[in-house]
Amino acid sequence: MDPAETPSIDAASDTCRAVVDAIGETVIGDEAFFEHLLVAVLARGHVLVEDVPGTGKTLTARTLATALGLEFSRIQFTPDLLPSDVTGTNVFDEKDRDFEFSPGPIFANVVLADEINRAPPKTQAALLEAMEEGQVTVDGDTHPLPSPFFVIATQNPVEQEGTFPLPEAQLDRFIVKTSMGYPDLDGEVELLRRRAGRLERSPSINPIIDADAVDRLREAPENVRVDDDLLTYMAELGRATREDGRVDVGVSPRGIQRLFEASRARAVIEGREFVTPDHIADSIQPVFAHRIVLTADATVSGVSKADVVADTLDSVPVPTVE
Repeated sequence: MDPAETPSIDAASDTCRAVVDAIGETVIGDEAFFEHLLVAVLARGHVLVEDVPGTGKTLTARTLATALGLEFSRIQFTPDLLPSDVTGTNVFDEKDRDFEFSPGPIFANVVLADEINRAPPKTQAALLEAMEEGQVTVDGDTHPLPSPFFVIATQNPVEQEGTFPLPEAQLDRFIVKTSMGYPDLDGEVELLRRRAGRLERSPSINPIIDADAVDRLREAPENVRVDDDLLTYMAELGRATREDGRVDVGVSPRGIQRLFEASRARAVIEGREFVTPDHIADSIQPVFAHRIVLTADATVSGVSKADVVADTLDSVPVPTVE
């Protein structure tokens, strides 16, 4: 792919497939999860991964960064982490007798925010502001973040003690919330084989593209056609979540826009020049579910957000697209 121009849909799809295949050769995991990450990259969004420890999230994030030719940084979020530990701070230079900005670990292309819900809200907000604005402000000075900039935040769904759950308004900043899950039997056996032969060289990955090409790749979804009937369909899906009696807060207009962006990105991955209802159906769970707030009665009754999204998808008529 020529990094000097926006790739065709076919070229972009081939690149995406090469990236997914390369990650799959290094990481034992579900291909659908790798595609969710790539959807977020193409849609210029960020990903929240809710998973138990030990499933390979760090390796996946690092491998994705390598495949895309991007700089990688990992931040371990803890209760005593300060905003300046993430964004950086001004340090006094004895020689020049002046303050000089020392960038924090957020100054990378791919940032893994590990266990983001262990940090206090003020530190979470510093990261989320950077995600939204693509810049950080320290002592009144604004510093732009590298381009492209992509955050993979993780949180543990099991442990609640010592955590600070992300508010719904902050969850809304993530285009996709997903889970890596456990590998299947063959995958876990392969992990044991690699452990048994750890003195041998582990599977490695080479860059497929570079940062400039990633920026061009992210322009490809702009060339994907979305028919008016599908625009109406996406809006109706979002509005239906607000009318569900089990829902206290439904999907916001921002969430509907994110479904539009994710559907176009999925079309690019599949090499299609137009969005189909299937692209919307494949995107709606990871885009909508985490944006929904259930009523107390629904929570007590064991209703899940995924149930609400699935029922919404079933209840709204699918338009016929030629």
